[in-house]
Amino acid sequence: MLKYLTVPVTPFAQNCSIVWCDQTMEAAVIDPGGDLAKIEAAVQRLGLKLGQIWLTHTHIDHAGGTAELAKRHGLPITGPHPGDQFWIDALAEQSRMFGFPQAEAFTPARWLKDGDTVQVGESVLNVRHTPGHTPGHVVFHSPEAKRAFVGDVLFAGSIGRTDFPGGNHAELIASITERLWPMGNDTVFIPGHGPESTFGQERQSNPFVAGT
Repeated sequence: MLKYLTVPVTPFAQNCSIVWCDQTMEAAVIDPGGDLAKIEAAVQRLGLKLGQIWLTHTHIDHAGGTAELAKRHGLPITGPHPGDQFWIDALAEQSRMFGFPQAEAFTPARWLKDGDTVQVGESVLNVRHTPGHTPGHVVFHSPEAKRAFVGDVLFAGSIGRTDFPGGNHAELIASITERLWPMGNDTVFIPGHGPESTFGQERQSNPFVAGT
């Protein structure tokens, strides 16, 4: 079964998630935006074998520590969708703009597209392409665990910003209603910031998408 631990990182309190297979103890890190010592300490404390980095998108608070973590541990980088290439190219500029430690660009070992899967140990997660916040945003869904790691597409009580370059409000709403809702009302989602919620709860009470 898939297990996970959320580790808030960076001054933006970004929810970096460590996910692992409880049978093999193999692990992946989703969105290592920074504070790598904090992430590494959690991996060590849990006794995990870190083998991969998965990215939902490449804004600085989600991807700022990616190149360094990959280099330190020899990890392949998976994701996001190629639509985020320009954000990867701009990581150094992003780090200056938002006052983050200098971030390096990188080349993913594998780009993702809608309908792909990723695997950690014996746990397989489905990949959905969810543009709107960024053009190349993806989410990771574990049907067995009824969990979805959704980056900055959807939050408890809110939705992702669409005023950054490449953002598109109509696309974001379509991503939520067409790609997330079919995962089921009882699916718990881990957003890029803030507390967890369920898709059913957001369909009822989130003012941006209620009734969709």
